[in-house]
Amino acid sequence: MHKERKKRILVAPLNWGLGHATRCIPVIEALENHGFQPVIASDGVALSLLEKEFPHLQALELPSYKIQYAQNGANFKWKMIRQIPNMYRAMRDERKMVERWIQEEAIDGIISDNRLGVFSSKVPSVFITHQLNVLTGNTSWITTKIHHQFIRKYRECWVPDIAGSPNLSGKLGHTETPVTNVKYIGPLSRLHKKTVEPLYDLMVILSGPEPQRTLLEEKLKLELNYFEGKILFIRGVIEEEQTISRRLNFTCYNFMNTEELEIAFNQSKMVLSRSGYTTIMDLAHLGKKAFFIPTPGQYEQEYLAKKLKKKGLVPYAKQDEFKVGDLNQVDMYKGLKNITQEITWRQLFCLFERKGKL
Repeated sequence: MHKERKKRILVAPLNWGLGHATRCIPVIEALENHGFQPVIASDGVALSLLEKEFPHLQALELPSYKIQYAQNGANFKWKMIRQIPNMYRAMRDERKMVERWIQEEAIDGIISDNRLGVFSSKVPSVFITHQLNVLTGNTSWITTKIHHQFIRKYRECWVPDIAGSPNLSGKLGHTETPVTNVKYIGPLSRLHKKTVEPLYDLMVILSGPEPQRTLLEEKLKLELNYFEGKILFIRGVIEEEQTISRRLNFTCYNFMNTEELEIAFNQSKMVLSRSGYTTIMDLAHLGKKAFFIPTPGQYEQEYLAKKLKKKGLVPYAKQDEFKVGDLNQVDMYKGLKNITQEITWRQLFCLFERKGKL
């Protein structure tokens, strides 16, 4: 009696910082636990990170969107608009690649985290996003409308949040008029809360496209000279080898894997980071106190930072205004709390048991 072939599911996160890749880790683990064979696809640091996490899985390279941030936050939107032709070409190329892989790699289903070209009508295709509303200032209505047109092509759209209130994504993940194929699956985190002795007074974790990641790193290394306490600094630079440097109260890593990060988060009294949605999900899952510095000009991160400050949960500062003394505000805020909703993976993955177009 021959063994039935495991269904092969392509999991493809956008390479935009590390957040899309890291929140796909629990998705990939759940696929393996439920008898599927995940196939990883991305580019750049997102692909490198997942290859380190899952060395036993097949990894395929997709074309790069070549996303770069503006040096000045005020130019963020216009820099992004100028990159649209590049992004469109990459989406067109990845669509062709995916169609070829369905045949050559025997792909039975697709889970795309914000890669709009990773889609096929030949196999069940899922889109993961926390942005049903795409905030771009006075052009939000048109960017949201375009995004919805892409989302509707997919069999399902999974939003890693809860439908009701309280929730983590606010108006980003909740629309006034419902999008028909949306399922709220609950917040995703690769981390688990553990009871350990605190080792660090402050953990800094950086991510995101250049040049803003480097600009923040340089600023923080100067400012944190005046911080009294033990600091763990994770640069968010995925390289071949892990490097660690120590100087007085300052320990610096280029990157950490999930296991190391989980311990580090649990050992740290407070966290300083960008206000990216994946980071917020991780911090909420661990019930952590934090301080945010949103990426200059990135509407989504600025919205989330303002929302959480207004609710009395987490303070924030603009990148060019941050001073080390601002961290004293953290104790006056409640910190993030876990919003629990059990993710029903078995029900979600039923989609891949059926094949073909609706």
